[in-house]
Amino acid sequence: MAELLPLKAWRYNKELGENLEKLTAPLFDVVSAKQRELLYQNPLNSIHLSVPEGEEGHLAAKSLLNKWKATGVLEQDDVPGIYVYYQYFRLPGEKEERCRKGFIAQIKATPWEENKILRHENTIVSAVHDRVDLLRATEIQASPTHGLYEDANQELEPWMDQAMERPLYELEDYQGVREVLARITDPTIIAQFLKILSDKKVILADGHHRLEAAIEYRKEQEEMQVSSPWKAADYHLMYLTNVVGNHLEILPTHRLFYGNDLKKEAFFSALETWFEIRPMGDAAELATYSFPRKHSFGLVWEDAAFVIKFRQEKFDQVAPHLPEVLRQLDLVLLHEVVFDKILGISPKEQRTSPALAFERNFSRCVQEVQSKNAKFAIITREIDLNQVIEVCNSGQVMPQKSTYFYPKALGGMLFATVNQEEFNYDYAQFFNESSL
Repeated sequence: MAELLPLKAWRYNKELGENLEKLTAPLFDVVSAKQRELLYQNPLNSIHLSVPEGEEGHLAAKSLLNKWKATGVLEQDDVPGIYVYYQYFRLPGEKEERCRKGFIAQIKATPWEENKILRHENTIVSAVHDRVDLLRATEIQASPTHGLYEDANQELEPWMDQAMERPLYELEDYQGVREVLARITDPTIIAQFLKILSDKKVILADGHHRLEAAIEYRKEQEEMQVSSPWKAADYHLMYLTNVVGNHLEILPTHRLFYGNDLKKEAFFSALETWFEIRPMGDAAELATYSFPRKHSFGLVWEDAAFVIKFRQEKFDQVAPHLPEVLRQLDLVLLHEVVFDKILGISPKEQRTSPALAFERNFSRCVQEVQSKNAKFAIITREIDLNQVIEVCNSGQVMPQKSTYFYPKALGGMLFATVNQEEFNYDYAQFFNESSL
């Protein structure tokens, strides 16, 4: 099952760490173009390593990383640790603060077919190649992926709570989330983390492209001989959270369509074959609409808004080749009917089509349509965590951008090396049963 190690993290030096808010960055797949522009202005921001600029960005990142190491901008911890990571946040309209508890460690990047790490989304080949190029050049991981595990007894939480009494960092991130990081270095406690996770599968919540890149990089390095039983190239940086007793929020990701040659009359006529269409008036009404019925969505077209509800009597005509665990999902039906059957974009083409975009921000969806940049927006509801787990356990995958786990992990608080010399350590002490 999950094979974990603590890590000797690289971190910003103590002086720079006192202003870490200015040095951290959103994950590469959620940072917007305008956010990038602002972050690039700071020459020490971690975005220069996670999302470097230019066609040869991976080489620029390598050069910059070497400079940061040589000049002491980044320093490596002397001993490995488990990095406890708590995120405090509120959802819109809430007064009470939530806390998502987890920890950051290294996990062996095992191939999907081994079923030790389970995925729920497909990836885009070009994006994976970009991540491999960056990993190959820098030998550093600037942001963790997010994995879920199930521990009904919550055995690790007391040690994590104890570590949080002495945090390394506490900052407010770009999401308005309070991020707190602490460190556990006691080998006996670390051994417990590794032991408890050793019989569990991990469900990948976020970071499919980065983990797939790590798997590909591991394959590339298989022939490299090392004297240590622990090979740096085998491991990947991951933030792990317990699905039991935790605040795991999944927000919806809406769809925008940019095919401007689409005619309203023809589209609505085809849509009505599959959906009941109910006018809503102002698009703002969809912001708080709960979509109580399965397979229902919001539609924003020009200055008008609608609720569209799938005609259940036509369900047998939708993707009969797919397993039931997928056919029941809102987003699978949406992609199969609206984008494939009505608009003629095949599932394979949907993954890279420039006409199809994904947007979490409801207001931005409305703005894109009403400004006539996008032809229409489909407003979706969030997927349930149990559905994600069911899909993962079935071995199937959902359409891309089906989940948006909130809050996102933050990049730049620490970095994990895949350079063997920097990685080397006597990890055997963490597996010594006599120390437990």
